[in-house]
Amino acid sequence: MNKLIKQTKTIAITQLGFFSLVVLFFWIKTYAVYQIEFNLGIENFIQQFLLFINPVGSAIFFFAFALLFKGRRKIKALLGINFFLSFILYANVVYYRFFNDFITVPVLTQSDNFGQLGGSAMALIQPYDLLYFLDFFVALAIVLWKKVELPTMTRRSVTGVFLAGILVFTANLALAEMDRPQLLTRTFDRNYLVKYLGAYNYTVYDIIQSSKSSAQRALADSNDVAEIENYAKSTYAKPNDQYFGKAKGMNVIYISLESLQTFALDYKLHGEEVTPFLNSLTKDKDTMYFDNVFHQTAQGKTSDAEFMLENSLFPLPQGSVFTTKANNTYQANSAILGQEGYTNAVFHGNGKSFWNRDEMYKSLGVDKFYDSAYYNMSEEQTLNYGLKDKPFFKESMPYLQELKQPFTAKFLTLSNHFPYPLDEEDQTIKPHTTGDKSVDGYFQTARYMDESLKQFFKDLKASGLYDNTMIVMYGDHYGISPNHNKAMSKVLGKEINSFENAQLQRVPLFIHMPNMEEKTGAKGGVNHTYGGQVDIRPTVMHLLGMDTKEYLDFGTDLLSEDHQELVPFRNGDFVTPEITQVDGKVYNNETREQLDEEAAKKYEKYDEAVKTKLELSDKLVYGDLLRFHKPEGFEPVDRSKYDYNKREE
Repeated sequence: MNKLIKQTKTIAITQLGFFSLVVLFFWIKTYAVYQIEFNLGIENFIQQFLLFINPVGSAIFFFAFALLFKGRRKIKALLGINFFLSFILYANVVYYRFFNDFITVPVLTQSDNFGQLGGSAMALIQPYDLLYFLDFFVALAIVLWKKVELPTMTRRSVTGVFLAGILVFTANLALAEMDRPQLLTRTFDRNYLVKYLGAYNYTVYDIIQSSKSSAQRALADSNDVAEIENYAKSTYAKPNDQYFGKAKGMNVIYISLESLQTFALDYKLHGEEVTPFLNSLTKDKDTMYFDNVFHQTAQGKTSDAEFMLENSLFPLPQGSVFTTKANNTYQANSAILGQEGYTNAVFHGNGKSFWNRDEMYKSLGVDKFYDSAYYNMSEEQTLNYGLKDKPFFKESMPYLQELKQPFTAKFLTLSNHFPYPLDEEDQTIKPHTTGDKSVDGYFQTARYMDESLKQFFKDLKASGLYDNTMIVMYGDHYGISPNHNKAMSKVLGKEINSFENAQLQRVPLFIHMPNMEEKTGAKGGVNHTYGGQVDIRPTVMHLLGMDTKEYLDFGTDLLSEDHQELVPFRNGDFVTPEITQVDGKVYNNETREQLDEEAAKKYEKYDEAVKTKLELSDKLVYGDLLRFHKPEGFEPVDRSKYDYNKREE
């Protein structure tokens, strides 16, 4: 009798088809995740249909590899593949919750960063996340409860399963190309790839692209740089005579304003200004404040902003340049100024290896790197990503005063970082009341950073360095991702859609020059010029009296009359004073309404110009083409000169 029951259980599960059951559950789970966790911008029936079918093609194809095994190993392989693919999906879920983006292979190589994420990563994990592995546990329970026996399949049958998966994928890709031509050849936005092909096929595509990028350097030669040299000459914007060289010989201090978006300036919470000190600088006669500058970072975030500041090149579409291309040849701002007699230093209250800075800075020509080893990293002084901003600036002053002048010094703030925790004794404004913990805390940490900047300016004046120092402060990337649109609608009192999200990518840019009117003949104030982070380097270099004509910059001087007000985003979207393109849709900035197809055609030239900029910049970085470019008077950086392991007392 017991033997008969066991046989019945085995027959029942075999008839149901364990393989088909696993595929079905996995398909349903994946589609549910797409709908719950990702904002993929589904616009029509074809896109919705593709989103629905793409998991089944991936599941059939990848699970088919288990059929190549024999006996019980077939079951183990099926469960193993299920868990592995589920983990890939879940990793993307967690990553997307903050970055509103999908993981790439280069990001996975940045393992040194993961151990330092601390509360940021934990804040992204939810109790219900275990459900995203439910299909795996169900399959495992079936295996443990019943004696599952997958029938021995002929080679032809296994081949048929693989072909079924390939057939579904081919049909998927054909429909995707109909709705989005050149999907795989001219797509900068990973959102499109996941929407049309699915998370698993996107991962395969990403692996292939990463392999191709690694091969580009080996195949590149001096002929490849000619196209980029010609492009740089054609887009060069000559300096404005009123400002060119007016800061010549001055020290330069760059301050990265962590996660600060322009909407936070002049914002009042509970009747108080969130950033009173920065607000005062927008009205200061010695400060130029640019209110239409947008961040252009990708997966490298703060490191991407540094990369643009130094090189006027776009960050890569996958991973961080700091991590994947640290050994490339660069003609960075630090190296150029270093060869003009400047001392270069970076101050950062975190470990030197975070974002691979200790390697990348050698290629940029940074002389001194003051990392966490130089600071008091006690529990009272650290929070979240490292040293709090107030002790960071305080403890940096003695090192700054020791630098040989003229110098450039970059300060990387940390306190205003997701998930925006702040010790009670440091809170000088009450949180917002949206109910979204991250958004509510953002205003408190922004206030804390503002107070630390005010104190730093005071200390700089007391040190005697202030009068001969130009201070450049820039927001590095967004602080509030599109995943918090509901809360941001309460903050700003309006619906936050795709167009409004693009407008929120503005980050503040301040250029503070003591006695500006005396030097330039013009007072500071608010400058409404549209620009991006790639434009900061040529703007500062021209103020210092160094023409960028010999260098391959993809940005142009914000103060130049020839500056083109076209701001590309890394995903191929862009903004101009007139229009904004988001996800292929064109909006009128004034009316905030989407243009019809006929009216949008007028601006297709901008779309082509943006794609050209991004493609040429990528070609330069992937191919390491600056090793073939020889600006007059510039000597290639010798990485062996730099050693940040030696702690200077």
